Amino acid sequence: MNYENYDPIFPDQPVVDQYLPIWASLSAFRSKPAFIWSEDGTTNVSNGSTLTYAQLNDSVQSISIQLLHSLQRGDTVIILCTPGLELVEIIFGCQRAGLLSVPIFPPDPSFSKQNHHHLLRALSQTKPKAAIAHHDYITKVQQYLSLPSKDKKLAQMLQNLKWVPTEDVKHKNADSRLDSMSYDGCKPDETYLIQYTSGATGIPKPVLVTAGSAAHNVRTARKAYDLHPNNVIVSWLPQYHDCGLMFLLLTIVSGATCVLTSPAAFVNRPRLWIELITQFKATCTPVPSFTLPLVVKRGGVETGSSPINLRSLRNLIIINEPIYKASVEEFLHVFKPFGLNPSSISPSYGLAENCTFVSTAWRNDDNSGNSCFPVFPSHNKLLPIARLASEEEEEDMDIIVVNEHTHEPVDDGIEGEIWVSSPSNASGYLGHPFLTQDIFKGRLSNKVSRCFVRTGDKGIVKGEERFLFVTGRCAEVIKLPNGQDIHPHNIETAAYNSCPQFIRGGCLAAFDVSRMIVLVAEMQRSEKDNKILRNICERIRENVFENEKVDVGMVVLVKSGSVPKTTSGKIQRWAAKQYFLGGKMNALLELKFDNNGGFLRSSNGRGSYGEGEEGRAVIAEEKEEVVYSLSSAPWLARL
Repeated sequence: MNYENYDPIFPDQPVVDQYLPIWASLSAFRSKPAFIWSEDGTTNVSNGSTLTYAQLNDSVQSISIQLLHSLQRGDTVIILCTPGLELVEIIFGCQRAGLLSVPIFPPDPSFSKQNHHHLLRALSQTKPKAAIAHHDYITKVQQYLSLPSKDKKLAQMLQNLKWVPTEDVKHKNADSRLDSMSYDGCKPDETYLIQYTSGATGIPKPVLVTAGSAAHNVRTARKAYDLHPNNVIVSWLPQYHDCGLMFLLLTIVSGATCVLTSPAAFVNRPRLWIELITQFKATCTPVPSFTLPLVVKRGGVETGSSPINLRSLRNLIIINEPIYKASVEEFLHVFKPFGLNPSSISPSYGLAENCTFVSTAWRNDDNSGNSCFPVFPSHNKLLPIARLASEEEEEDMDIIVVNEHTHEPVDDGIEGEIWVSSPSNASGYLGHPFLTQDIFKGRLSNKVSRCFVRTGDKGIVKGEERFLFVTGRCAEVIKLPNGQDIHPHNIETAAYNSCPQFIRGGCLAAFDVSRMIVLVAEMQRSEKDNKILRNICERIRENVFENEKVDVGMVVLVKSGSVPKTTSGKIQRWAAKQYFLGGKMNALLELKFDNNGGFLRSSNGRGSYGEGEEGRAVIAEEKEEVVYSLSSAPWLARL
């Protein structure tokens, strides 16, 4: 394994926080912005919306000292701060204090909208000693606790917490001088973060991340994307976990500058993203795959008043598989006239169980600046997310594709489960020893090997350069009557293409119920004409059969915002299925077909399928999780 920094001028540090005092001590970096916050969905940035490397280092040191006045090193704290620079300071402050932090999006403190299930889960699983939040938020929590109608279980957990106002730890005077020889923050082998999985295929699980694994992960990403102090990053991703959190760390390791805004600001006005790239001459930006078609549709390219210039962009990092070639080509077609270089397209792959980053298909090997897309091959309309090294090459990230049942490697060209082994591997799931053994201790059959993380993702390797494609998820594969398998996103894509003027892109969910394929699709508007709705259902069934040779047994057209998603925009098909079975779909029309395409039953309003035996099988916990998935990130409903 090669742990050396590819830039020998700046020696690598064992944990990310230790890069901060180094940058802050250099005259060229002292006043350089580390993070910039875009307020209120605009590109205007006030003086108070910038943190230089020196300011951030001083603030982190002061926060760490204040936290240790009321807490002890190794204590677990839950961070309930809204997106912004304060959240960045608190996250790094906790690491320097040697605390185990659990950052989550703070639910409405009235807890009246059934949006507190993730908070309840985090409190019960991580058992934090304290919660860090803004003073106003804490006041509202205290008001809730005084109500007679409060949730008793939640109230008990909230009362057991030591509440720490951010104002107290940020603004009290403290000696912020740091002796680099006496660093007492999180050590490389200590767990410093609990980040939850996205919940795309099941209930979100708490992943244990050591400070050393996180540092290795962002160093690997820095090298893969060729990031350095001259880079400017723009990110609107949630800062609490996965890619949004990783890019906070990646900024510091690279000595770069990161311009941040909130997911809500982006969704309210998608053009903000490209305006920030233009204004700050950004070189790198990570976005979920749904961003590209959304910006093409709602980006206001022709209507915006400010000019667009994307010539500075070197890395347009696309995450959240599947990554469709067509949507990337459409985005390039629209924005190439504005200077977007096709060679900047960086299809990438990651997961919480490997801290975040795993791989990218992008390579910094184009010196002409005139590379034409496509530079990547495609497989079933998908773009690759990695170029696997040959066995002779030594790589920090060992990625293989195996038969998920026999645990034997499969040949190139055969689909299997993706396994990953690297120093970035997380330690396991908190409180799930058997699941940890199964997922984090994967070993090849009949072969002495290192441990691998079983990703649960299906993949296939193609071509001489061994491009890796993520084709779907093991848990979501639909078994067809002919014995063949199909991935839900293939059905969903064909369904959307049948009526793109009526259906919301990226807001469909396909799953099987008693060997019948059900397709749930959000409508762009609440159509009331039954003839139109029936026609849409028929066109969906016909187009899916024509393109995928699959019979859809039932089409459910629902109101906007009904299909559950993760905080990063992934469809939660498991949750959509449970909503369907429970009769809780906000349906405009349900249409069930017979084997010949005729109607067996149609109904309007809320679904009724859940009244049957399968609907009664929905356990209470899963019902609760679906409620959480729809309410945890209200901005997603507007995508």
